[in-house]
Amino acid sequence: MPDIELTGVRKRYGDVVAVDGVDLAFRDDECHALVGPNGSGKTTLLRLVLGLTPASGGEIRVPDDRTVGCAFQTPSFYPALTVAENLDTFGAFVGADDEWLAEVTDRLGLDVVRGRVAGDLSGGFARKLDLALAVAREPDVLLLDEPLGALDDVTRDELVAFLADYRDAGHGVVVSTHDLAAFGPTVDRVTVVRDGRQVATAHVTEIDSPQAFCRATFAEE
Repeated sequence: MPDIELTGVRKRYGDVVAVDGVDLAFRDDECHALVGPNGSGKTTLLRLVLGLTPASGGEIRVPDDRTVGCAFQTPSFYPALTVAENLDTFGAFVGADDEWLAEVTDRLGLDVVRGRVAGDLSGGFARKLDLALAVAREPDVLLLDEPLGALDDVTRDELVAFLADYRDAGHGVVVSTHDLAAFGPTVDRVTVVRDGRQVATAHVTEIDSPQAFCRATFAEE
């Protein structure tokens, strides 16, 4: 049984249909990519799963025993605090395991900026801190909205490698992106979204390549 399941999910904002009858399942041990242009409904889907906005119809099932972490396009932390203070504050708030948080800090290379004020971080380190806070309690499922936006190639590779290992450790990872190629072989399942509709979904074992699958799907539209 999938850990998170959406059945016939819809979301309207007045006359605007942001999500239109989506059926999805997010599983442990998988990196599931939501692919589509800006405004296609990807971010809204993540917000619906997190309960940040109510659905207009359908059902969203998140088992009570599942923990969910998230990070959106704009990094979220306390800009006036140092990196170390942010990690300590968020870690205490969610009851993070000290060893796990230390491992994440080391893996993401945040040790070198622990004393730096978070608001002064470069884009890459800001994204790394945001990801560290998102996984502070080692959530079962991690939802990320355009996690690689505006990053240099080295930082992208580091974050993708971290996400691959996080998935391999038995966690679910869901990413919304318009740059599928950057994730390489990390992606296990792809869902193409356009105009709030779920156009197609496939596991990588069912297609030649995620990129070719997306191109063909968009061409058919």
